[in-house]
Amino acid sequence: MAHDKLLQELDERRAKAAAMGGEEKLSKRHNRGQLNAWQRMEVLVDEGSFIETGLLGASSIVKADEQRTPRDGKIVGFAKIGGRDIGLCVNDFTVKGASTSATNSKKMAHARRVATEKGFPFVHVGESTGARLPDAMGSRGMGNLLGNDTTQFRRMRDTPWAAAALDTAFGSSAWLCCCSDFAVMKKGSIMSVSSPRLVSMAIGEKVDLEELGGWRLHADQTGLIDRFVDTDEEAMAEIQRFLSYMPANNSLLPPEYESAADAAQEQDGILDILPERQAQVYDMRQIIEIIVDKGSFFEFKPRFGKAGTVGLARLNGKSVGIVANNPQFGGGALSQEACRKIIDFQVMCDSFNIPIVRLMDTPGFVVGTEAERKGAPGWIMNFMNSSCLVTVPSITVIVRKAYGRAYVAMGGGRHNDEMIAWPTAEVSFMDPNFATSIVHGVDIGEEGFEDALADIKKDSAVWDMATIFSLQNIVKPQETRDYLIRMLDVYRLRKNDGIGEHLMQTWPTSY
Repeated sequence: MAHDKLLQELDERRAKAAAMGGEEKLSKRHNRGQLNAWQRMEVLVDEGSFIETGLLGASSIVKADEQRTPRDGKIVGFAKIGGRDIGLCVNDFTVKGASTSATNSKKMAHARRVATEKGFPFVHVGESTGARLPDAMGSRGMGNLLGNDTTQFRRMRDTPWAAAALDTAFGSSAWLCCCSDFAVMKKGSIMSVSSPRLVSMAIGEKVDLEELGGWRLHADQTGLIDRFVDTDEEAMAEIQRFLSYMPANNSLLPPEYESAADAAQEQDGILDILPERQAQVYDMRQIIEIIVDKGSFFEFKPRFGKAGTVGLARLNGKSVGIVANNPQFGGGALSQEACRKIIDFQVMCDSFNIPIVRLMDTPGFVVGTEAERKGAPGWIMNFMNSSCLVTVPSITVIVRKAYGRAYVAMGGGRHNDEMIAWPTAEVSFMDPNFATSIVHGVDIGEEGFEDALADIKKDSAVWDMATIFSLQNIVKPQETRDYLIRMLDVYRLRKNDGIGEHLMQTWPTSY
């Protein structure tokens, strides 16, 4: 029957597309310990949940490529992670290096558009060589490939985006990481605008892979990647974990989980971490780990802008964003990198209805010629602006030092719903040691310095702020967790079902 022939042809076309780049290429990946695109998808999503769109798509510019480009190098469709829908694109490097073509651009755009319009996250698993040159060259190529999707790189933060940079991540794989709310990179991979060969040709120099776009570059210097892992499987697990904190879209609240029996740890441990001397450093992350639900702290960009610590966590099973100073690095003084890191994170939390908890212990912003060359005033004002535009519930905890303009940027004054302090808090315009030298003209170690310092510090104690109700409460460190849980419930946005105003939803994703 005619129907049987057509159905057989469909089966044959499906099988050819499912073969991806062929057994030889797939075997080479396996022997190198690399997952292929289909395997990555299976690790990432709930079993049996994936439904594909564009299975029979193929390259259309060069006729001969039509038979050599199954799926056109992109596995695209919809699936579930943790029982919730996502849009998905997984690049298949075995088909022309997963290069971007006119056809697969349409496939990716379709998945992103559906995810945005219907209100669920989009995930991009990247490994690619960049644009497919036969498709892109000349006016016809440019006219077909670039600039036809006006929403391609427009982020309105309607839904969360997550991306992975695996192995060779050029072109669209880099673009999608930079556009996403969360990006993970496998160590040993490279993420850059173009391949080393093209860069070498353009600048006439041999280019080192690591220097061009290795994981250490992005971890330490660019801050474009949030987490770093050793394997494909770990990368997929990181995306799963990120999405578990996030709502499906910006009109919903994040999912709530039943708190484990041991989620609330012994809070007296904070006192063992917090030094008795103000000048002594400590790792704020250890305190965060005690305050939040056990094992729930998910840190972003741990090697970038280290004086600032940010990450998602849970308090009594509910998602919160943590913004903190970390005195272990530079005494907690905020660099341009730390400012940018905190700004990015505050924007994400506010865009997706995640309350913010700030833990403040900073002597101020990094100053000096290098800071000025990096545009310190601009970054400080961006930081201030983002803190002023936060519309989700926010609570600031002054742990120790709260000096100068950094006090305001970190949520001091009325830049929060509730500001509390520990008895160890110290609030002033600048470090009392510096102020003593400026006001009294004596330096540390000189005669009369200690008496002058005591005079300067007498108004720095936090009790006076509580007296005039410039902060709402002073609590013991070990009371902080319970206080935060209760007050976040008090400040829940009941009139609009917990949804913020999203004043920063169009803030640039990478800058």
